[in-house]
Amino acid sequence: MALNVETLSTLERRITISVPLQPLEAQIKQRLSQLSRTAKFAGFRPGKAPIGLVNQHYGSQVRDEVYSGAVEKSFGDAVEANKLRVAGFPNIEHKPFDAASEILEYTATFEVFPEIKIGDLSKVKIERPITEISDADVKKTLDVLVKQRVSFEPVKRAAKKGDRVNVTLKAFMDGQEVESTGDAGIDLVLGEAGRVATFDDAMIGGKAGVSKKFDVTYPEDHNPAQLAGKTVGYEVTFNSVAAPSYPEIDAELAKSLGIEDGDIEKMKAEIAESLKQEVAKRVSAKLKEQVFQALVDNAEFEIPRAILEVEINRMMQTTEQNLKQRGADLGNVRLEPAMFEDQAKRSSKLRLILGDLINTNGLHATADQVRAMVDVFSQSFERPSDVVTWYYADPKRLDEPAALATEENAVSWVLSKAKVSDKKVKFDDLMGTA
Repeated sequence: MALNVETLSTLERRITISVPLQPLEAQIKQRLSQLSRTAKFAGFRPGKAPIGLVNQHYGSQVRDEVYSGAVEKSFGDAVEANKLRVAGFPNIEHKPFDAASEILEYTATFEVFPEIKIGDLSKVKIERPITEISDADVKKTLDVLVKQRVSFEPVKRAAKKGDRVNVTLKAFMDGQEVESTGDAGIDLVLGEAGRVATFDDAMIGGKAGVSKKFDVTYPEDHNPAQLAGKTVGYEVTFNSVAAPSYPEIDAELAKSLGIEDGDIEKMKAEIAESLKQEVAKRVSAKLKEQVFQALVDNAEFEIPRAILEVEINRMMQTTEQNLKQRGADLGNVRLEPAMFEDQAKRSSKLRLILGDLINTNGLHATADQVRAMVDVFSQSFERPSDVVTWYYADPKRLDEPAALATEENAVSWVLSKAKVSDKKVKFDDLMGTA
């Protein structure tokens, strides 16, 4: 096998390879002989047809298969001999196989993985959020749990914020009816998130049996866009008004939250522990986010186009699936690769950096670390042991916990090199509830 390697650009290579055909004739004859044992031809019993007849019918197919295999093997040998790390699939060009006589010559054009050099991580500054769980944070969480268990009791007074009203309504734009509940009433809790405040404000004061008319002008940045900047007229008839009723913070509430003996202090302690676990997750996520950004910022290299295109296609497919799940009409949506290029560049770059970092520094997760990650996954289920058994029943199921544990090793490695300082952060700010 003769070959020549050309450097076309920073990452692009072209190999020209010549494969002698004479050594392949033995393979072709062997395959034809194997086919002759089972091939069926009119007038001949299976396995009794002349080899010439078998060659006449299957010779071209067998030759193409053998030559294709020779191209694949010779390319692999050439890549290994030249220590080339191929990124993506090669573009192989050659003359038709039946035009080759003594030598089969072909060219393979492909990209190689870049050489990745990460800058001095000792200069990278990382802030670790530090948050203490206070009694006020526990109380606030308990208040949320109480509100989630609200019930509503009918009242004869006018509606107030927080009440649940049952109404029938019609909506008009430019004098045309655009929406109607018909005779069926719908329930609305006044003041809940998801509607513009002016709509709920207009509903306050309504009573059962009373109708109201009012206009709402939607903000210019409103979603859905069909209502952005538009004025909508509403005709609303109130069918009923119900006031919220919240459970007491007592033994019954504690039991409903899994505290069998109804001990309120135990309930608060478990809420505090749950908050600590959530804080730990948020802190870990914040650190990982900073580490990943530091790696992206401290490494400069060209991304193979083949890898970038795969990532763009993956993002487009994911977006399309998400739109379908939301009921979007894909006929009215045009997704273009350029929409995803910047995001794909970052994720591809980060993946290449992490892969190199993990391989170079031996950061792959150990069996114990994978098991620890599986144990973490299992804790959110009623029967953790069953979940662990499920993971280990099929080695492929361990891919996700192994990848996450390996990723944590990479983050820890970077943190050991960087300048990490603690920064006090309020609970609400860390949780995004401020």
